[in-house]
Amino acid sequence: GRTYSNDSADYVNDGTYWRAGVDVNFLLKDPERNMFFIGMRYGRSTFSENMTIRSFDPIWGHFEKEYANAEVNSRWLELTSGIRVKIWRMIWLGYTARFKFGLKNKGDGEMLPHDIPGYGRTNKDTYWGFNYQIFIRIPVRKQPAPPQEK
Repeated sequence: GRTYSNDSADYVNDGTYWRAGVDVNFLLKDPERNMFFIGMRYGRSTFSENMTIRSFDPIWGHFEKEYANAEVNSRWLELTSGIRVKIWRMIWLGYTARFKFGLKNKGDGEMLPHDIPGYGRTNKDTYWGFNYQIFIRIPVRKQPAPPQEK
């Protein structure tokens, strides 16, 4: 969840998200199993958010109003690209760049969604994301023995 707060407002967001998709690896025959890939993802998020607005006017006095969205469902698409490079034994480093677009929201609420888990803020039609990763590949099966020379 996220929380933003200042003198005139408080915002709280809490929810979950998931993404599923495929990658196309352009380094298929690399013996180190390095990757350069391009892919596509479908993302879904379910969340709730709450915003409280406060103001003070010398004539009208103190004003406080609360707005809420409960159980908002969002979906979007992502184009991805990235690399993964073996750096030592079972350890790879990599990154993934994401171009997020096609955001759709569903749910009854008192305000437009502001910050969607997994997607980001909703003040733009498209959104860029970037992740660094560390991978540890644990061998589950033995590698076949190399063929013996004749």
